[in-house]
Amino acid sequence: MSDKLKKSLVIQGSILAIAGLVSKIIGFLYRIPMANIMGNTGNGIYSVSFGIYNIALTLSSYSMPLAVSKLMSARLAKKEYKNAHRLFRDALIFAIIAGTIACLVLFFGAEFLAKMYCKEGLERPLRILAPTTFVVAILGTCRGYYQGHRNMVPTAISQVIEQIVNAIVSVVAASSFVRAALSEQPDLSASYGAMGGTLGTFAGAGIALVMFLILFFLQRKNRQEEMLQDDLASEDHKLLYKALFLTIIPVILSQSIYQLGYTLDDFMFGNLMTLKGLEENVVTDLQGIFNTQYNQMINLPAAIATAMASASIPSIVASFTRKEMEGVKQKIDVVLKINMLIAIPSAIGLAVLADPIMSVLFPGLEAYHSTAVRLLQTGSSAVIFYTLSTMTTSVLQGCDRMRIPVIHSGISLAIHVAVVAVLVYYTDLSVYALIIGNVTFPLIVCLLNCRSVSKLLGYRFDWNNILMKPMLAALIMGAAAYGTYILVLILVKSKLIAMIGSILVALVIYLVLLYLWKVLTKEVLSRFPLVGKRFR
Repeated sequence: MSDKLKKSLVIQGSILAIAGLVSKIIGFLYRIPMANIMGNTGNGIYSVSFGIYNIALTLSSYSMPLAVSKLMSARLAKKEYKNAHRLFRDALIFAIIAGTIACLVLFFGAEFLAKMYCKEGLERPLRILAPTTFVVAILGTCRGYYQGHRNMVPTAISQVIEQIVNAIVSVVAASSFVRAALSEQPDLSASYGAMGGTLGTFAGAGIALVMFLILFFLQRKNRQEEMLQDDLASEDHKLLYKALFLTIIPVILSQSIYQLGYTLDDFMFGNLMTLKGLEENVVTDLQGIFNTQYNQMINLPAAIATAMASASIPSIVASFTRKEMEGVKQKIDVVLKINMLIAIPSAIGLAVLADPIMSVLFPGLEAYHSTAVRLLQTGSSAVIFYTLSTMTTSVLQGCDRMRIPVIHSGISLAIHVAVVAVLVYYTDLSVYALIIGNVTFPLIVCLLNCRSVSKLLGYRFDWNNILMKPMLAALIMGAAAYGTYILVLILVKSKLIAMIGSILVALVIYLVLLYLWKVLTKEVLSRFPLVGKRFR
């Protein structure tokens, strides 16, 4: 690794991991009042609209940071600065075209999608989210530019700023829109609340894009000086677009499959449960619980994996381009160990403390409290599988095995759709059928991905330190956390205090066990977000 800390996998991974974690915490904080303001029905409309919006984003922009980062880092590693900048300009043109198309389709197709998903009022938040797809397409390309230079600071800062603005505008707008609807059209209050919540997403993305535009303007001289160092002839635009499409399409397909799984669940559950005779408002309430309370909790620890995956790509690509396979394997080892050390105890902790978590974070949604608790208890293992599948997908894509994750995700999605459709329609599992699908989908992907990483890259998984020891330590930690929670709850009669106390005890026990079993070594600690610098 370079001596320049800014370009190291450790520092850059830590920067994005911290930013991702901070963003998720902010997201949790504002989703709590939003959930109380909108109610279960409003949450259901809001979450279904975001499922559709995420598909539009995947097709127009989700692939851009990864694709631009990957292609730019490969050229920068060979000091082809002119080609890297030309690639960025071509990617920006593609993003503008794709973002415009996605925006128009989402805006003018909003009513059709509302009927398709059996969700009255869905068209309102969709029309707010439509221009957001255009903004985020350009924003994603800008982030990919800096990640290609292995500088994650602009991406990290913009993510936090975006989420802060999102939080403030979402809560204020949702509250204002609900109050206005209640005074004039009470039946539409849930739809208007969801529309207000989505307004914050647009505002946050817009502010982040403005930040990047200012940054590009201030650094224009640096870009010119960088290109003067390159005497090589620039690549032809056709070749660059070909490289861009060959990189973007597999990423789009891979990410689309993930996002398609979520929105297909909404589509199948809404239509099949309505077909079975369940009232539309009850179906929407259940979707609100699953997508808001359960998925939000699962996504919190998985955010670190996503951040580490994004940060690791340029470094892995650079080593792979230079054919430094031992360096590639070392970096894979680092990010896998770090993410599993976070994901495994998170899954155990969510299952053990599901009741106080739901009570403390979602106090205004007591009507379905027991359902939300059981969903989290039965589906918390998805954290582990999503983390591992995310990391292994990024590793394969970074090593030019672009098709493989797409094939694996396609196989898993086909199984997922069949399982969920059968369980929803032919059994009485109701929303619990979605939990089964939510766990099996990433499980199949990560099993197939791990096999390919081992076979194609010659990487040997250290399952003892990556999985077995952390799992055993987490199980002991979980037992201690539950015992502490019950004891403190008896003494103080406060779920919040009991939960905080049990988490602190669990953290200490987990860290001590990892240290005693030589899993949490000085080398691993040096690569952890927040604390790593002290151990270098």
